[in-house]
Amino acid sequence: MRKSLVAVLSLLTAASLSACSEKASNNLENAGQAVGSDVDNALDHAGDRIDAGLNHAGRAIDEGSNRIGAATDKAARDASREADDARRDLGDKMEKAGSDLKNE
Repeated sequence: MRKSLVAVLSLLTAASLSACSEKASNNLENAGQAVGSDVDNALDHAGDRIDAGLNHAGRAIDEGSNRIGAATDKAARDASREADDARRDLGDKMEKAGSDLKNE
C-alpha cells in the first residue's frame, strides 16, 4: 500500500509540476509578447517623433530658402535700379561734356 501511495503521490506531483511548468511557460510567453508589444510601440512612437522632426526641419529649410530667394530677388532689383541710375548719370555727364566741348 505504501508503495502504491508513493507512486500515486509521485504521479500527482509530476502532473502538478507539468501543469505548473505549462502555466509558467504560458506566463513567460505572455510576458515576452507584452515586452515585444511595448518595444514595437516604443519604436513606432520614436519613428513618428523622428518623422515629425524631419518634417519640421524640412519646413524650416523651405522657409529659409524662400527668404533667401526673396532677398536675392530684391538685391537683383536694387542692383538693376542702381545700374539704370548710373547709366543715366553717365549719359547726362557725357552729354554735358560733349556740350562743353562744343561750346569751347
